[in-house]
Amino acid sequence: MPSSDVFFALADPHRRFLLETLAARESATATELAAELPVTRQAVAKQLSALADAGLLRATRAGRETRYEMTPAPLEDAVEWMVSVGAAWDERLAALRRSLAKKT
Repeated sequence: MPSSDVFFALADPHRRFLLETLAARESATATELAAELPVTRQAVAKQLSALADAGLLRATRAGRETRYEMTPAPLEDAVEWMVSVGAAWDERLAALRRSLAKKT
């Protein structure tokens, strides 16, 4: 099962926006990302920190800047888990349908 930190990080729409924005780029700084949002650089940096803590981003120092890039492995783990849970529910619903069909 993926880390609950991944789901916590994805629960916030601002963090999802930042993750989607970074997915479309190679990397970006908090300042670059804040320029696209109606929030401060500090607010963006806080959200980026939560994403990095969940393993969804990698922060790399480049001189005075910190560049962020997406690390997709935790998302892949979350998707695999959701698919397996969905498949289990599909099996249960199919069994229920078969059972109901036999009774009619």
